Amino acid sequence: MKKGYLVLEDGQVFEGERFGAEGAAVGELVFTTGMCGYIETLTDPSYAGQIVMQTYPLIGNYGMIPEDYEGLCCVKGYVVREWCEAPSNFRCGGSLDVFLKERGVPGLCGVDTRQLTRIIREHGVMNAVICDEVPEDLGELGRYVVTGMVEATTCREVQVNPAEGAQKYRVALLDYGAKHNIVRMLQNRGCEVTVYPAGTSAEEILDAHPDGVMLSNGPGDPAENVYQIEQIRRLLGSVPLFGICLGHQLTALAAGGKTYKLKYGHRGANQPVRDLSSRRTYITSQNHGYAVDGESVEKGSVSFTNANDGTCEGIDYPALGAFTVQFHPEACGGPNDTAFLFDRFIALMKGGDL
Repeated sequence: MKKGYLVLEDGQVFEGERFGAEGAAVGELVFTTGMCGYIETLTDPSYAGQIVMQTYPLIGNYGMIPEDYEGLCCVKGYVVREWCEAPSNFRCGGSLDVFLKERGVPGLCGVDTRQLTRIIREHGVMNAVICDEVPEDLGELGRYVVTGMVEATTCREVQVNPAEGAQKYRVALLDYGAKHNIVRMLQNRGCEVTVYPAGTSAEEILDAHPDGVMLSNGPGDPAENVYQIEQIRRLLGSVPLFGICLGHQLTALAAGGKTYKLKYGHRGANQPVRDLSSRRTYITSQNHGYAVDGESVEKGSVSFTNANDGTCEGIDYPALGAFTVQFHPEACGGPNDTAFLFDRFIALMKGGDL
């Protein structure tokens, strides 16, 4: 294996070995703590523009399983302690190395990911480059910004997904970088799901007369999606609405709230979230670098908070017939503790109250 380097924007250099695609990759370096689910991580469009580092040391041991892909592979690079060259699983459809090569994603292994995680936790997320030679000038690296990723990851045309069994409801899903399991969770509950590109207008959605609107997860800074925020503002109060992750953040901005960038984000399958109505704590899967300022949203009330740092994890908008969460109730892989939120959405479309 060829020697390679991970160079941080502050000049720190980590030596490792190359796998995956050739070439250099610049991105925002983030870490995720999941002990499994690397397939879903690599195919989650919410990671667009980022170099993803796994804190769990062995990655690739059960290979790549196409049936488990959540979307397109949008990561800029991949960093692991050790990658498994000989995966073993009855569902295995290929190796991690080949998967990355086919998608042009450079990888680096043999790196001290524990030390890197400590650096990010103390300093905050920073830009990095995977390369064969350490660059002399890091100016370009420091200027890199994750931007325009919703437009880059959304679908290009409307897609209709039939309900499983008898159709009960019609849901419009605005795709900001949606994971496939959102569609599957709705289909399992008797919903026909029509997926719309992120640039679809509120008028087009309402003209289709859906029973409810779903706002998906997605990458990047929520505040830069000015057009999408305005469309959500027009949808609020007109149709039952459920938002996840980026959809949660965009709804808060549409309701007059504010968002801010977290120091190193929440990424992994073990984030504890407290339900403020019952005081029960759920373990959730999360992947986001921004959060909503719960106190800034005057049209709604905070429903969930993160048990670790107290950040806003959900907002209810009773007067508008909408609710949103920061975590992933459709988690796959990850805990299924909060899948009941899809049932709550069904009840809302049925005419119930929040």
